[in-house]
Amino acid sequence: MALVTVKNKFQVVIPQQVRAQIAVSIGDLFEATVERGKITFTPKSVVDCGIGDSLADFKEGNSFGPFSTHRELIDSLRAESKKLKRTPRKAK
Repeated sequence: MALVTVKNKFQVVIPQQVRAQIAVSIGDLFEATVERGKITFTPKSVVDCGIGDSLADFKEGNSFGPFSTHRELIDSLRAESKKLKRTPRKAK
């Protein structure tokens, strides 16, 4: 059992053997909660809102590819461009 001390700015150092067991790295984020009178730190990851939206679009099938070659990518972009040109635009 490793003991830690609360420092003057309420900082606590996670002992090395505990960090090694869960592979903690500098900059990792944790959610702090109180459970039955104990403080629990749970590793968390944060996803940028834009990335989250992109992942949701991908899951809904609103994506293109994967492409095996750059030519396939270019052909796909041209086909989508033609679709956009055929779509009537609303007057502003």
